Amino acid sequence: MEKHVVISMLIEIYGKLLTTKQCQVLNEYYNNDLSLAEIAENNNISRQAVRDLIKKGESKLFEYEEKLNIMKKTQSNEQAIQSILLKLSKIREDSTDKKIEKILNEVQKELSVIA
Repeated sequence: MEKHVVISMLIEIYGKLLTTKQCQVLNEYYNNDLSLAEIAENNNISRQAVRDLIKKGESKLFEYEEKLNIMKKTQSNEQAIQSILLKLSKIREDSTDKKIEKILNEVQKELSVIA
C-alpha cells in the first residue's frame, strides 16, 4: 500500500493520540496535499519545524500501530467479511429454499453494514 494512504489511515485511527499540532500538520500534508512551505506559512513556523512535526508524527503513528495493530486487524476483518459475503452470494445462488434465501439476504445486509 502507498505510504500516503497508510499514513492517512493511521491519522484517522490514531490522530487523537498525537499533539494537536502534529495531527494538524500531518493532516495538511497527507490529506490536503499541502507542501512544507504552504504548511509553514499557514502556521507561522519554519519549513524545518514542519518537517520535524511530520517525522515525529509519522514515527508516533507507526509506533502506535506496531503496538496496537488496529489498522491491521481492521483490514483483516474487512477481508474476512468480504470473503463471507462472497460465500453467502454463492450459497444464495445455488439455494432453492426461500427461507434459507431470506436468512442469507438478512445476514448479507448485516455484514454489508459492517464492511
